[in-house]
Amino acid sequence: MAARGSRPLALTLALLKPDAVAHPLVLEAVHQIILRNQFLIVRAKQLRCELGQSRHFYQEHAGRFFYQRLVEFMASGPMWAYILAHEDAVPLWRSLMGPTKVFRARNSVPDSIRGTYGLTDTRNTTHGSADSPASASREIAFFFPEFSEQLWYQREEPRLRRGPVYYDTEQRVHCVLRDEETELP
Repeated sequence: MAARGSRPLALTLALLKPDAVAHPLVLEAVHQIILRNQFLIVRAKQLRCELGQSRHFYQEHAGRFFYQRLVEFMASGPMWAYILAHEDAVPLWRSLMGPTKVFRARNSVPDSIRGTYGLTDTRNTTHGSADSPASASREIAFFFPEFSEQLWYQREEPRLRRGPVYYDTEQRVHCVLRDEETELP
């Protein structure tokens, strides 16, 4: 993959929920959508949320009719968490996912991830940061506490933006292609 544009990269969180992970073909299809839309996968890991973690993550929805069903589902099986980078990371990922409600997604954006693969409003394949870089930062810190966004912007973002980059299939992340002649000892 060649160098990207001159605009800074933004970050967002993408979760592939237990319903997607339970079906390897769906998991791979969503992964390919991420790659086709020129996201850089900065970090990736498979994880499983404990019920308490799930409650904490979705605490803004506490008291709503779907809350208990959602937190139990998110704790029901393995997920994949990604930190995605793109010039328009938050709005592009939101657009690709489609509406949260699967019925609405199927009718208004049938080619969206949720329109194509979602089963119910809870089992809707993906989660993404709500609406802003601030929510993305908060959610990234929750699932990737070891990740320093500040250091990433200082050290990795300029190199990834300049490129060239390649996708490491074993690590499931994008890396900068290093030129041995310019490497420092």
